[in-house]
Amino acid sequence: MASHSDTLVVFFGATAGANGGKLGSDEREIILLVWQIVDLHEKKVGKLHRCLVKPDTLELTDQCKEETGLTLDDIVKAEPLDKVLQQFQQSVSSEVKCLGRSSCTLCVNSPLVIRQALHPEASKKNLVLPECFFSFVDVRKEFHKCCPNAGQVQKLTLTSMLEYVGLPAVSEEMMGMREVRSMVQLTLCMLAEPHNHKFSCVETVKYKFDSGTCSKTEPVDSETVIRARGLPWQSSDQDIARFFKGLNIAKGGVALCLNAQGRRNGEALVRFINSEHRDLALERHKHHMGSRYIEVYKATGEEFLKIAGGTSNEVAQFLSKENQVIIRMRGLPFTATPQEVLSFLGPESPVTDGGEGLLFVKYPDGRPTGDAFVLFSCEEYAQNALKKHKQILGKRYIELFRSTAAEVQQVLNRYMSTPLIPTLPPSPIVPVPVLSTPPFLPATSSTRDCVRLRGLPYTAGIEDILEFMGEHTVDIKPHGVHMVLNQQGRPSGDAFIQMKSPEKAFLVAQKCHKKTMKDRYVEVFQCSTEEMSIVLMGGTLNRSGLSPPPCKLPCLSPPTAYTAFPTPPAILSEAALYQPPLLAAPRPHQATAHSPAHTLAYYPPQPHLYMNMNMNYTAYYPSPPVSPSTVSYFAAPPGAMAAAVAAQSHPAAAAASSVLAQPGALVRMQGLPYNTGVKDVLSFFQGYQLQPDSVLILYNFSGQCSGEALITFPSEEIARRAVAERSNHPFYGQQVHLVLCN
Repeated sequence: MASHSDTLVVFFGATAGANGGKLGSDEREIILLVWQIVDLHEKKVGKLHRCLVKPDTLELTDQCKEETGLTLDDIVKAEPLDKVLQQFQQSVSSEVKCLGRSSCTLCVNSPLVIRQALHPEASKKNLVLPECFFSFVDVRKEFHKCCPNAGQVQKLTLTSMLEYVGLPAVSEEMMGMREVRSMVQLTLCMLAEPHNHKFSCVETVKYKFDSGTCSKTEPVDSETVIRARGLPWQSSDQDIARFFKGLNIAKGGVALCLNAQGRRNGEALVRFINSEHRDLALERHKHHMGSRYIEVYKATGEEFLKIAGGTSNEVAQFLSKENQVIIRMRGLPFTATPQEVLSFLGPESPVTDGGEGLLFVKYPDGRPTGDAFVLFSCEEYAQNALKKHKQILGKRYIELFRSTAAEVQQVLNRYMSTPLIPTLPPSPIVPVPVLSTPPFLPATSSTRDCVRLRGLPYTAGIEDILEFMGEHTVDIKPHGVHMVLNQQGRPSGDAFIQMKSPEKAFLVAQKCHKKTMKDRYVEVFQCSTEEMSIVLMGGTLNRSGLSPPPCKLPCLSPPTAYTAFPTPPAILSEAALYQPPLLAAPRPHQATAHSPAHTLAYYPPQPHLYMNMNMNYTAYYPSPPVSPSTVSYFAAPPGAMAAAVAAQSHPAAAAASSVLAQPGALVRMQGLPYNTGVKDVLSFFQGYQLQPDSVLILYNFSGQCSGEALITFPSEEIARRAVAERSNHPFYGQQVHLVLCN
């Protein structure tokens, strides 16, 4: 019998959109329900019921109209879902009682109608489903158990199963009735001789999400984890569980991700009970939570453990009390005591077990961080506590918001892993790969087809420059806008733009010279790529002409190990692309016009050799998207102009150039596995506000990963925190070194 049930309710549903294997994937509402009862003892069947359902959105796709034969006129006269469910409940209860039976179990041809259509729609409409919709049997799995040689469950269809047992296909034309009659025939066949099958593979739908803890040593199957992105910042684990209603999330399986400041970043990792539920969750990609659509991607068990896993006995003891509502308090005075916090919350929101229900977050040396977590025994007490949001305790206002067990672990892990005195291993000197030959580095020219913008506001971006140039924007070469940064990686107020011809460059210089941008006038000079190189080396360019750099770089004899890489003779070197101790100053260009080859080398750090010059950063225009996985070139010491021109010619090289010059702080990552990709690095630094173009994997001369990467963080503070917090964390089982490049 089906979990000791007396009867089966063979059930079918269809939506106003995709049906069959894609049922529920497009969030369309249910428009048709069909059911029929089978008495498991007497092997008799009841009346066949077919009910149309009126959706809130009166719209049917062409595919739906063709498959169901329904029109808008048919469903506009129907009852809404809540009324139809009441009819279903009354009808089933009445028939079961008439048969002298006491219980029933749903039987479906696929779990999609229950998990992907009925439960999500009922959750959105705040409908309470009858209890029978929380357990069911899948006729395909039961048939596979009854007839193991019939084929894989996923490939079984009603037609193939009927054919296997020698039954004719049902000739019914109406969708829904045809499927239910076919399932009833199969059910009766399996109940009869010689099979005498008992329906026992009952699947369940969880009534609610169970919060809990997760140990870092607990094995987590990567085939059960997804990443949800685009969540409202105030969403809780219960909100996320509601979004995935119908699918069973593992206990404590929702982990909200935090950024470097400890605030939620709109992402969460969700762990399901098995891969089947994970695959169904992926079908909800771009489904809506309120007015926002949520992106759903695959994730790994390791990523989940990084966020939700913990080893602290204190945290485990704090979270051992189940069915508690967790509230996070932020901004507490460092001198706040448990009694002061309890008094702040007041008698209308009593904390579970008094002071035992408080967990203060501290650094390893015992200093308070200003964060605390509080347990409440019921939703009412938690709501009363949330009313204290931004009220004053001492001289500070306190933030209160809902939290989760995974967030408790994540916050504690972050603070407790911070070393008191950060210690970093010495940075080994390694060769730096370069872009050496054309087509990435075309020779400079004396053709004056460029313009230089001087005096730009420091907040100006590419969009501001394009707006400044107005109608002349159409004459810019592809990838022809080059922002110039100073040695500290900040905007210098200069930019170079490559035009399609000298005539266009002359016209821009005439029309745009001393035009205003954000209350500042901007000087515009016509120039050539050769003059642009001189300026990048420290020279000056104005309407009076070109002044060469005030001094030359000191010459050093390069090591002989790296002397076989030619570069065009007109390309000048650029020391300021890198900061010590990351890279050292290269020697200046020595080749003559008759020398086709030039030595490129890596030099030991010599801080006194650095010139106060600008660093070129190419923010190319137009900007085609570049996949992080395609970054495989590294524009390095050949020079600023080399990097700029390389960015023009190759999107991957452009990504390398932009990573080095982005405003912020640079961190060098050493000891990476040789199969590391950009996504792996982003995952390792989850929560630190990194974008794919902030990561640059370094490759050696043979095109293989060198085991190093450069990461640009939004600020030095975030970079220092990342180095401190992530230095002791293994990277896919391998220890890596992080060095902040000052």
